[in-house]
Amino acid sequence: MAVVARAIGRLWAPIEARLPQKSQAFLNHPAGPKTIFFWAPTFKWGLVLAGLADALTRPADKLSLTQSTALAATGVIWSRYSLVITPKNWNLFGVNMLVFCVGSNQLYRIWKDKKEKEAAAAKT
Repeated sequence: MAVVARAIGRLWAPIEARLPQKSQAFLNHPAGPKTIFFWAPTFKWGLVLAGLADALTRPADKLSLTQSTALAATGVIWSRYSLVITPKNWNLFGVNMLVFCVGSNQLYRIWKDKKEKEAAAAKT
């Protein structure tokens, strides 16, 4: 694996040298695209997209209370963590705030659906 990494580094070095200074600063940032600290939150955006798809298509009675609670809780916890670590990881913060928002929205939809069903049952 180290051989592959060195080979990629040798191929990438001449390209990187020609990039503007701001692009080099972004690439070489401690939380930049050369690290896991960039790619893990980037792929986590898939959770946000899945939550938005649920919000737009799935009926509230089919949503999972435990899953939505877990999304909201992890969103809050990891948002806080992303601002405590060095360097601050704004990509991680952004994705986790939206994970929290999506989870909270699902929890609200579950609560609202339950209240509407209780009100309908009370009328009959």
